[in-house]
Amino acid sequence: MNRTTSVLALAGASLTVTGAASAADIVIGVPNWPSVNATAHILELVIEENLGLDVELQNGTNPIVFEAMDKGSMHAHPEVWLPNQQNLHDTYVNDNGTVVQNMNGVRAEQGMCVPRYVAEEMGVTSITDLTDPEKAAIFDANGDGRGELWIGAPGWASTIIERIRARSYGYEETLDIEEYDETIAYANLDNAVEAGEPWIGFCYSPHYIFVVHDLVVLEEPAHDPDTWTIVQPTDDPAWLEMSEASTAWNGATLHLHYAKSLESDFPEVAALFQNYAMEGEMLSDMGYELVIEGTDPADYARTWVDANQDMVIDWLTQ
Repeated sequence: MNRTTSVLALAGASLTVTGAASAADIVIGVPNWPSVNATAHILELVIEENLGLDVELQNGTNPIVFEAMDKGSMHAHPEVWLPNQQNLHDTYVNDNGTVVQNMNGVRAEQGMCVPRYVAEEMGVTSITDLTDPEKAAIFDANGDGRGELWIGAPGWASTIIERIRARSYGYEETLDIEEYDETIAYANLDNAVEAGEPWIGFCYSPHYIFVVHDLVVLEEPAHDPDTWTIVQPTDDPAWLEMSEASTAWNGATLHLHYAKSLESDFPEVAALFQNYAMEGEMLSDMGYELVIEGTDPADYARTWVDANQDMVIDWLTQ
């Protein structure tokens, strides 16, 4: 029996267990970055074709998706960044016990990036360079005498922490700290690189942007947990003053999280989510295809699933 036949056989076996599916049996949350959009469509296709269930994708911020998983109105978040969403993880996984973490994490990195020519020709190589008014002024794109630095999109947990880092390191005094959509930020980067002009902003990998451009992550002191105290805006109005993050990020891992209710309601989906694993290079390729090549997410999912049957089989049968 070949791999494709095995999947179809498994689909038939699953249908005998679950019976006829109703609309939106499974709802997957989709936050606003490219790779999570791609993986959500992949999971949708795998579940519908192999488990006979109807899947709906719903846009939502990280807090909305976690709260919905807690209440059972959503069932999965395909790409939770830790420690970025540590407070949500702690609340719903550790305290409430209503959300489960898939342990097959993808290693990730985060920091401040500049194009290589900015580091080599303009001398901006370290996070401490940003506290130098002359070097900070290099990034002045609007002519007001102060440089601009993009720290991420509104709603990202990393954006909150990057604002804390700007205050802790002191470069909020020399740069205008900006938040806006990632699509705009990386369009600005494209334009800057094409013109050979300076650009600086938050970057993370796995991400397609490292495929498109030669970027350098600014040097920082090694992560020291004693220098990291993160208070969330939802926890205290004085969160920024109470927080500190004056050394590098301690890396990150990406994990699928899912509603624990699936273990009793749709155990075959819970098993798939528990077995799910993805490679970092694949996530970068997904972002490239969706953003740079303009591939429709559903079309990309179809191509990816057809090309990665062995991986899909592992999710379904381990």
